[in-house]
Amino acid sequence: MQMDGQSRSIVQRRSFTDTFFITAILTVALLAAGQVVGFALIVLLPLPAHDPVVETGLMYYVDVGVWLVFAAYMMFTQKNRPILSWLGSRAEGNRPSMFALGLLIGFVLNGFCALVALLHGDIRLRFDGVDLLPTLILFVGVLIQSSAEELACRVFMYQRLRGAYAHPAVALVGNPALFAVLHLMNRGVTALSVLNIFLVGLLFSMCVYYFNSFWMVAAIHTSWNFTQNILLGLPNSGNVAPFSIFKLEGAVDSLAYNVGFGIEGTALACVVLVAACVCAYVIGQRVGRPAAGGVGGVSACELTDGQVAGKLADECGQSSSGDEIG
Repeated sequence: MQMDGQSRSIVQRRSFTDTFFITAILTVALLAAGQVVGFALIVLLPLPAHDPVVETGLMYYVDVGVWLVFAAYMMFTQKNRPILSWLGSRAEGNRPSMFALGLLIGFVLNGFCALVALLHGDIRLRFDGVDLLPTLILFVGVLIQSSAEELACRVFMYQRLRGAYAHPAVALVGNPALFAVLHLMNRGVTALSVLNIFLVGLLFSMCVYYFNSFWMVAAIHTSWNFTQNILLGLPNSGNVAPFSIFKLEGAVDSLAYNVGFGIEGTALACVVLVAACVCAYVIGQRVGRPAAGGVGGVSACELTDGQVAGKLADECGQSSSGDEIG
């Protein structure tokens, strides 16, 4: 990872408000404001009580407020407005095929961990039936929640740090560090689960760095959360959904499952995430095209969809064997 010319010029103009800690504080403040806005919007809705679908939906749709707050802040602060371009198709890596690839990656990573736990007898699942409409509604909710976290960490914070610091490692490591800290108050959290949250954040950051695709990481995050929480009925970072397609009927602590935190609190998940990070690094070094990043604009990713998909399959197969404030 080398310093590029754009990064050098931006670093020379870095102000106090561009530093890591100020950016982290600003990100947390906007997240908190978004949660308040989301809860305020939900209170206004005439929703039925004691409905599992509604209760599960509230867990995820509340992050509509996060989207509104971050989008508004970036839109109305000239310094941050260019970051909005990383959300749309102007970023070369934001393509439907990359979104689909992300959904597949998230399902495979989480599904593999769950399958090992199931085959080892660490969890017992019962099929509870599929109701298509509620499932689709909840998928959209999970997409909103997961992409909101990616908007905060892998778009807003990441791009600010990429523009402020010469070396990309500050952004690559800094934003997953905050991502892990944000989960410290979750139910059943352990030191290992915090490490795993950091690793998954690092994986997402590497995907953004090498493949310039917010859509890809939003899809991986969505598929990971949906698979474990809505499909399998397992805790999502310690949070259990009232509605799920499968129901968890029994579980024991093991290397493949953590009763309090779920799959994300296990040694198996740690190994899988480290392997995924290695895959992302190897593939990125071979065929990726890191963008300059920062708030100054979007650099095109010249990696084709076929190259990404082919390299992921090959490598993973081998491995698994101004001083404006704000």
